[in-house]
Amino acid sequence: MDALHTDLYQLTMAAGYFHRGMTSRVATCELFVRRLPKHRRFLVAMGLDRVVRYLEGLRFTDEQIAYLSAIPALADAMTPAFCSYLRSFRFHGDAWAVPEGTVFFPNEPLLRVTAPLIEAQLIETFALSAINYATAIASKAARVVLAAGDAGVMEFGTRRAHPEAAIDAARAAYAVGCVGTSNVEAGMRFGIPVLGTAAHMWTMAHPTEEAAFESYVAVFPSAAILLIDTYDTLVGAARAAAIARDKLKGVRLDSGDLGALSVAVRRILDAAGCASAKIVASGDLNEHRIAELRRAGAPIDLYGVGTDLVTSIDAPSLGGVYKLVEIGDVEPGVAGERTPIAKFSEGKATLPGAHQVHRFHDQAGKLARDVIALDSEPLGAGAEPLLAPVMKRGARVAPPEGLDAIRARVREQLVALPEAMRRIDDDPAPGAAFAVELSPQLGALVETVRARVVAGAR
Repeated sequence: MDALHTDLYQLTMAAGYFHRGMTSRVATCELFVRRLPKHRRFLVAMGLDRVVRYLEGLRFTDEQIAYLSAIPALADAMTPAFCSYLRSFRFHGDAWAVPEGTVFFPNEPLLRVTAPLIEAQLIETFALSAINYATAIASKAARVVLAAGDAGVMEFGTRRAHPEAAIDAARAAYAVGCVGTSNVEAGMRFGIPVLGTAAHMWTMAHPTEEAAFESYVAVFPSAAILLIDTYDTLVGAARAAAIARDKLKGVRLDSGDLGALSVAVRRILDAAGCASAKIVASGDLNEHRIAELRRAGAPIDLYGVGTDLVTSIDAPSLGGVYKLVEIGDVEPGVAGERTPIAKFSEGKATLPGAHQVHRFHDQAGKLARDVIALDSEPLGAGAEPLLAPVMKRGARVAPPEGLDAIRARVREQLVALPEAMRRIDDDPAPGAAFAVELSPQLGALVETVRARVVAGAR
């Protein structure tokens, strides 16, 4: 499953390891984000479940192997022995991860994998693809939810994303606090509430707006939310109230001055006896526009956010990377000596060794500091370890976590953020309010490895 959802160089390296007798080597790799995107003070981990499902089902079919044999860059390496290896390929490694919905910061590992070298190599592209996208969307959605406060946010950006990406976006948005999605497939797969009414085409397909409203209420008497801005918003509001009356669950505004219109529409609905009808707003919304509307006192109950959310438009890509941190000849899950590995490239340095993140809170329960330490180091007093085992020898250690549990975790973690980190304004120095520290042992190891590799390069 998904074996070819990768970059070619993962396969050329895998073939190279095989033919150079390196299949017994065991690698530990970690996936992390080097720096926060612009305007972000924190990120929210997401995408782990898709990665674990990928690792569970990773296989090469005969058809895929035949295709690989025809690629010129791979042809020399596609010997019968290597083809046989691919045919029996399975992921046998161990994995630890930060649970989905966890707030995290630069250089903190989200995923740690210890596996035979080829296996650790081959999974890099898919893991990055799944986690980078889902985390970017979750982090954007968290800002939108924070901006909306006690108003609800509905994700409905499916038409602005690739079909499969749209499903991941719907899951990520709901996990961080959106009340539902317009994506029906995501609703079926994950049990997410599915929300939606009718588009302007429904109104325009009828001879009059009144006829459109009457028809909709006749078909959906218990779920009548009417789109009222096809022609004249205020006239539409009055017509909706007159036609639907006590069946009117809400109205949707999709254009114009949403602040002023929502105030006027609220007055019309209340005067017509439709005080319980909700006002839904949509139309190129994001966290900044929602914050402006709330500051202005707009009586909007639910915000529909699409394009800006599913594209994370102000930070459309996340710079997550997956790097080798130690290597040895010891089987996964067996204690033994492994060599810590690090890069020291300018601007792209990495940390050697396998790591754990220790999180500390202050007396008020607010996030105080994170410490990246070696996995072998003991936790400090009051520390919470962020990475937990998710796979052992290629199998899950626990059933998939439900979205309700992830939503609860996100709520707790957003509440625990210091107020300065919950702000959504465009701070020129995002994240400056929180620093991630290295443990003394890890700091010492960095210098030891640096000295070793520099000496070896001479």
